[in-house]
Amino acid sequence: MSIRNRKPLVLIAAMLFIGLLPGLWLGCASTATRQSTGEYVDDSAITTKVKTAFATDPTVSALTVHVKTYNGVVQLRGTVSTPVEKSKAEEIASGVSGVKSVMNDLTVKPK
Repeated sequence: MSIRNRKPLVLIAAMLFIGLLPGLWLGCASTATRQSTGEYVDDSAITTKVKTAFATDPTVSALTVHVKTYNGVVQLRGTVSTPVEKSKAEEIASGVSGVKSVMNDLTVKPK
């Protein structure tokens, strides 16, 4: 293949690379609906810390309280035995480093 025949191929390759470059760069950035890798790791660490705090607390059952974290906002779901356990779970989660706020969607079991 002569140099003259390769020129269009090089031009097409360059255009593809330039066109894909912003997508590659933004691939690691967060958006309103997707987290960056760093944010995901941070949220995973917060979730682990909250679950560990529940496991070490005698009031809150770590087995019935489910924890999810997104952008520093912790969501608590599940069923607890008493209103005291519900408020204690929120208090514990709020005290964990990195938590911006807590959404307490826990349900108290009817007696």
